[in-house]
Amino acid sequence: MPPTLAAVAALPQLGLRVLTGPRVPDTPVVWVAVSELEDPTPFLEGGELVLTTGMRLTPAGAARYVDRLVGRGVAGLGFAVGVIHAEVPPELLAAARDRGLVLLEVPRPTPFIAVGKAVSRMLAAEWYEDVTRAFGAQRELTRAALAGPGPLVARLARLLDGWALLLDPSGAVRHAEPAAARDRAAALAADLARLRGPNARPADGALASVALSVPGENIVLQRVGLSGRPRGFLAVGTDAPLPHVAHTIVGAAVALLTLQSEAPRTGRETRAALGALLLGLPPAGPAVPRGPVRVLACAGPVLDALDSDPSGERCLAVPLPGPGRRTAVIVPDDLTDAVTSLLAPPPPATAPPASTAPTSSPPAATGPVGVSDPVTMATAQGGELETALQQAEEARSAARRHGRPVLRYSDLPGQGLLGLLDPGAARGFAAGLLAPLRAEGLVETLRAYLAANGQGEAAARALGVHRHTLRARMRKAAELLDRDPDDPAVRAELWIALAVASSEDDRIGHPGASRSGPPEIA
Repeated sequence: MPPTLAAVAALPQLGLRVLTGPRVPDTPVVWVAVSELEDPTPFLEGGELVLTTGMRLTPAGAARYVDRLVGRGVAGLGFAVGVIHAEVPPELLAAARDRGLVLLEVPRPTPFIAVGKAVSRMLAAEWYEDVTRAFGAQRELTRAALAGPGPLVARLARLLDGWALLLDPSGAVRHAEPAAARDRAAALAADLARLRGPNARPADGALASVALSVPGENIVLQRVGLSGRPRGFLAVGTDAPLPHVAHTIVGAAVALLTLQSEAPRTGRETRAALGALLLGLPPAGPAVPRGPVRVLACAGPVLDALDSDPSGERCLAVPLPGPGRRTAVIVPDDLTDAVTSLLAPPPPATAPPASTAPTSSPPAATGPVGVSDPVTMATAQGGELETALQQAEEARSAARRHGRPVLRYSDLPGQGLLGLLDPGAARGFAAGLLAPLRAEGLVETLRAYLAANGQGEAAARALGVHRHTLRARMRKAAELLDRDPDDPAVRAELWIALAVASSEDDRIGHPGASRSGPPEIA
C-alpha cells in the first residue's frame, strides 16, 4: 500500500507544517508532482501530492485552483514559502479549509526534490514489503498444496485474514475456511453463472474473475482450470478491499489449484495405453515411448534417479515383486546410454582433496544395471517385452557376478544355448549333478579346472593350492561324479550345470559365470 499523507507530513527531515487542521488523513500518496500551472489537472491521475511555489497563483484564482485539485482527487497540496510568496496566501488557505484539501507549508530550506525522494523511498519500501510478503505467501501456499486443496484453502484464508471457499463446477462446497463460510456459497450462485458463460474466459488466457462489494465485505471470485469448462471456483472474502499484494496471493492460490485440478488429465494417456495393452491392442499416445525400446533391470532408488533428469520423463518404471527393490525401466532405445549412466552405480569413490567441497549427485541404482535387446512397442503384445525383461534380469545377474556396473544382454557369451533351456528343468539337472561335489566342497575346484580348460597348473594357481592337491581333488571329483572331467562331453555338461547353478532370481546364468576372473593359463 502506498505511504499515507500523514506519514509524509510527519517526516522530520522535511519540516512540513500542516495548515488545514490538527489531523492529517491517511490518504495514500501515489506520487509527487511539481507544477506551476494554473490548471495542472490534465497532467495528474489522482492521488498525487502536488507541490507549487504559487508562481501563477492569484488571490482571485485561488478558489478555482483548489476546486480543480479536489475534483481531480489529489492527496494534498504543498506550498513553498520564501520563494515567490513569503507566506501562504490567505485566499488559498481559506479555500483549502473550505473544500477539505490538506495544505502543507514547505519551508524554504526544503527543496521539492527532497520531498520527491522521500516519497519515492517510501514507495520503494512498500513495494519491497509487498514483494516479500507475496513471495513468503506463495511458499506457504505451495507447502500447503502438497497436502491437498483443503490445507491450501485454509492457509489462504489465514493469509488474507478473511474466509475462503473452494467450490466444484456445480457450485457445491468442497472446502471452506472457516467452516461457517460454507453458508455463503448459496449467495454466490448467480455470480458463478457469469463465470461459466461463454465470455467468461478472456482471449489472453487469464482466468476470469468477479469482484463483489457488499455492506461490510469485499468478495473476489475466480474460476479454476484451463479448459473451456471450469474445474471449480475459488471465492475469498475480507472486510476491506483486497490490496494489490493480496490479489497476487489469490492468483498464486488459483494457479496451484489449477495444477491440482488438471493433474489427472495428464494420466489419461497413460491409462489409455495401459488399457490398450490389457486388451491386446496397439498402445498409443504420448505416454508410450516411440520407436524401439529396451528394458533395464536395476534396483535401489530408481524412481528418484529418473525424476532428477529430463530423460526420465520418457521412461516407464515398473517395480518388480520380490526382495531387493528391483525395478524394470522401459527406455526409448535412443536414451539407453543416457539412462544407464544415470542409473548405474558410480565407480568406487576416492578421497577428495581437503579443499574440495562435496558435490551432490542424483541417486544411483543399488547394484548393476542389465540391458535387454531392443524391441518395438508395436509387437509388445506378442511377449517381446516379457522376453526383454528376462534378458535384462539375466544381464544384471551376470553383471553382478563380474562386478560390472552395466551389462547388455547382447554382450553375454553363449546366450543362445542357455536361452533354450527351461529354467526349472535346468536347475534340477544342475542340482542333481553337482550335489556330490557340493557336499565335499569341490564345486569351486571343478569351476577353476574347467575355466583353465583342464590345465592343472593354471587351476592350482587360481585356487592358491599346490598342483598335487588339485590333482587329488579332481580324482575325488571324478569318483563322485562317476565321469571323466577330461571328456569334452562331460566338460560341457559340467560347464552348463555350473552356469545354471550360479544364476540368481530364477534366471539361467551364462558361460564364464565364475566368481573369479579366468585363471592365467601357462
